[in-house]
Amino acid sequence: MPLAPSAAGPPRRRARLTTTEMRPPARLIVALGALALGAGACASDDATSTPATTTPAVTSSDSESELAPVDSASAQTDTAGPPDTAEPTDTAEPTATDGPPGVQPDGFTTATVRITTADGEVCEVCMWLADVGDERSRGLMGVTDLGAAAGMAFVFAEPTGGAFYMFSTPTPLSIAWFAADGGFVSTTDMAPCLTDAADCERYSPGGDYQLAIEVFEGGLADLGIGPGSTAEVLAGTESVECVLAG
Repeated sequence: MPLAPSAAGPPRRRARLTTTEMRPPARLIVALGALALGAGACASDDATSTPATTTPAVTSSDSESELAPVDSASAQTDTAGPPDTAEPTDTAEPTATDGPPGVQPDGFTTATVRITTADGEVCEVCMWLADVGDERSRGLMGVTDLGAAAGMAFVFAEPTGGAFYMFSTPTPLSIAWFAADGGFVSTTDMAPCLTDAADCERYSPGGDYQLAIEVFEGGLADLGIGPGSTAEVLAGTESVECVLAG
């Protein structure tokens, strides 16, 4: 799901930052060398757990008005029904997640996110990283498959209270917000919005945050995310794709 644009004016696109400029804020990220891990559940050793999503930090103080415009044309599908003469079929009602199978995030790198549960259990998972304005504006739009990542992490250079929305996002998501010190702020579930962007519900955390983590709906508990938990994107772990620990 993308970060909802403000009504202040048309968004403008930013070029991706260099590796040096992309260094996340020190309060949000703990240096851990060039470690990159595969996705996995923090609250369980079950290897078949559904991966969740998180994203590393951005290094510039983008405002919501700096987010790139959404190209809704790419999300359009042929909704024409079968002719009246077609034989009826006994099929289940289509769900909001129906759509092109296996659509993964495109144009994103990954990074390792360390999550510490309220009980002190530590888990490190690979997440898609959205740390630049245009990446945060796209988020998980059109995505139906997270691949090897557990989710997507949205990182901001400065604390913000901006709302998220689900325009052109076919898969129900759960989101968690974390403050500049990594402390838990709040969570909520978000429903797909495949109509007009102006009609999409806005989801706000109720407080400032500097990191937001999105996973497929219901996946936060598998990562140990909830009241009392903390999260941080580890420095030096950005990679083109998730790398499983050896």
